[in-house]
Amino acid sequence: MSPNEKKTSVLAALSLVFLVLAAAFGLKPAGPPAREAIPLVDTNFLSTATARVSYGELVRQKADLSDFDCYACHEKGKAPVIRFDTNQVILIPKEHGNIAMGHGSHNRNNNCFNCHNELNLERFQTRDGRELTFAESTQLCGSCHGPTYRDWEGGAHGRTGGFWDPALGKTTRRNCVECHDPHSPKFPSRAPAPGPHPLREVVHPAGETHASH
Repeated sequence: MSPNEKKTSVLAALSLVFLVLAAAFGLKPAGPPAREAIPLVDTNFLSTATARVSYGELVRQKADLSDFDCYACHEKGKAPVIRFDTNQVILIPKEHGNIAMGHGSHNRNNNCFNCHNELNLERFQTRDGRELTFAESTQLCGSCHGPTYRDWEGGAHGRTGGFWDPALGKTTRRNCVECHDPHSPKFPSRAPAPGPHPLREVVHPAGETHASH
């Protein structure tokens, strides 16, 4: 084969390659590469509100505290009478019909005066003889639930907010009754929050979709 023939063959082969490439690019869909959307977090997991509003929080909000005025109905200095049925289950008077007694298993803690001071209904009483205000209810819980109270103090139990490093700012801890109903403290189960998204951009060729892992 002469040099001119070789040159012609090479040019023909190159032309064919370029035609094939041009056809391949022409068949690909137009547009930028597909980018994987970062899913939005359910707004229920973004709220910092607690399940309940405590007495202390109501005081800070300067809210109406008339529901905590025990002596609007009860007589001062006289212990209210607590009644039980034949199975020793406490009978809740209709005035306190919103209370569901369920503190402790097997009805072992069904006496109001295990926590409330019978002669001063505006105070709590602990088993070691201390008197506490309604705003000091977490100390009342800790007088029986020692290990949990220790975990709460260390930040392992309950909701901790603010800064872990006190040099950077204030750390806040929510009181027990801001999550637990003191009369029926078992906390209902909740769906776990989703894991953190790595926030790394994942780009796929146009027309392709893949799940990130």
